[in-house]
Amino acid sequence: MLIKVPAAALYGVYAYPVTVEVNLSPGLGYAIVGLPDNAVKESRERVETAIRNCGFQFPRGKIIINLSPADLRKEGTAYDLPIAVGILAASYQIQGEEWGSTLIMGELSLDGSLMPIRGALPIAIAARKQGIPRLILPPSNAGEAGVVRDIQIYAPQNLRQTVAFLNREIELPAIFVDARSLFQKGPRSAEVDMSEVRGQMQAKRALEIAAAGGHNILLIGPPGAGKTMLAQRLPTILPSLTLEEALETTRIHSVAGLLRDHRGLVTQRPFRAPHHTISDIALVGGGTYPMPGEISLAHNGVLFLDELPEFKRQVLEVLRQPLEEHKITIARARFRVEYPARFMLVAAMNPCPCGYYTHPTRSCSCPPGAVQRYTARISGPLLDRIDLHIAISPVESQTLMDTAPRESSETIRNRIEEARKRQEHRFGEIPTVHTNAQMPPKLVEQVCQLTEPGRRLLEQAMNRLQLSARAYDRILKVARTIADLAGSDSIRPEHLAEALTYRTLDRGNWGL
Repeated sequence: MLIKVPAAALYGVYAYPVTVEVNLSPGLGYAIVGLPDNAVKESRERVETAIRNCGFQFPRGKIIINLSPADLRKEGTAYDLPIAVGILAASYQIQGEEWGSTLIMGELSLDGSLMPIRGALPIAIAARKQGIPRLILPPSNAGEAGVVRDIQIYAPQNLRQTVAFLNREIELPAIFVDARSLFQKGPRSAEVDMSEVRGQMQAKRALEIAAAGGHNILLIGPPGAGKTMLAQRLPTILPSLTLEEALETTRIHSVAGLLRDHRGLVTQRPFRAPHHTISDIALVGGGTYPMPGEISLAHNGVLFLDELPEFKRQVLEVLRQPLEEHKITIARARFRVEYPARFMLVAAMNPCPCGYYTHPTRSCSCPPGAVQRYTARISGPLLDRIDLHIAISPVESQTLMDTAPRESSETIRNRIEEARKRQEHRFGEIPTVHTNAQMPPKLVEQVCQLTEPGRRLLEQAMNRLQLSARAYDRILKVARTIADLAGSDSIRPEHLAEALTYRTLDRGNWGL
């Protein structure tokens, strides 16, 4: 008997329809075809043991399982459940044809329990596009899939419950998550706050500008100056995710298998801080079966690279294209996968190997030429893509002991949200541009008009500092953000002058 069970295969951040065809005929043998990987091939032992431990009969005969279309690579353990349902239906242990209108995915443990899988959200979206009205998933994945409307999500605990449900012997509640209610702005985490940062007014001002315009930022200073502390508090001043951004972010985290806590949506902006020993594949994504890397997991959020010069040169260089195009394309001989990568890059570094080159009281112990060699680990093209370079000095003891109240993250975030509203109004009809940092050159020319004094100031700065054309565009974008924070419709010379102070490394020094 031939049984066809709807399933899906992940390809990048999307899922595509797959049909699990199970044919039971007289004879001996068990084979899985249709480009399965090793995890799919090993499903026989899991499926057979789960079927027996749940009180069903594993049929005798020749079992051929085809994963159609046969030219699309199938990977992972999520095909255990549709294969088991197909075998039980082919041996008449499941009656009716409920499986034909139900997309089924799930990993089976040896006792028949359903284990979590990757990509439940894109699978649910794919099922809705195919017009399949029902979806059976493991309980751990029901929350993220439940945000998809116009489809019924069911989450049985094990294979026995799945069979009873398909046989209409029991009723299971349909899982539905009201995404908009879940997404309503709630209280932010009180673990960290900008009010905890003492001193560093220039650095906090630069972070505010970066958050308002979505700009990349580099923090340079000796150990203990507060670089990491500032970076960790940047997410607390960023505007809340929109519903569209939350769905995009959730899809990526779902494919990466990071949603295992029954959450329906990622409602806070991601903050990813990989160690400097990370490989280039782990950073940008890839592998034999491509997975999203750290830059895609930071989509719509912050990627923090601490101790920037300690990262391998080849790792840092792969950031160039994503910083410009806001996506990463992983090409293989037989396929191409594209992951979104629209993130804010926040990097921190010491001014020299020992860390005290710019310290006001401690002497640098580095030998001659060490500072230049240290900074040369970061290529000029990469630095050119970082909008703000901020030099940080250690906080004086008097400032550390000052108990006067300081601005909270909420106060700063309110100013940033006002600036973002101006940008939303400006770019409302352009779907690919949401912040000033995302403006293409043609739009920069239209939006960042300068007065004659401002034009002369920028011309002098370009000639004196020998800035590149890319730096020219980025200075204009930062100046436009400063003007938005000031509530100005035009870029005034003082906005431009402040933007120019944030090109520390372009001046050939640390700005101290």
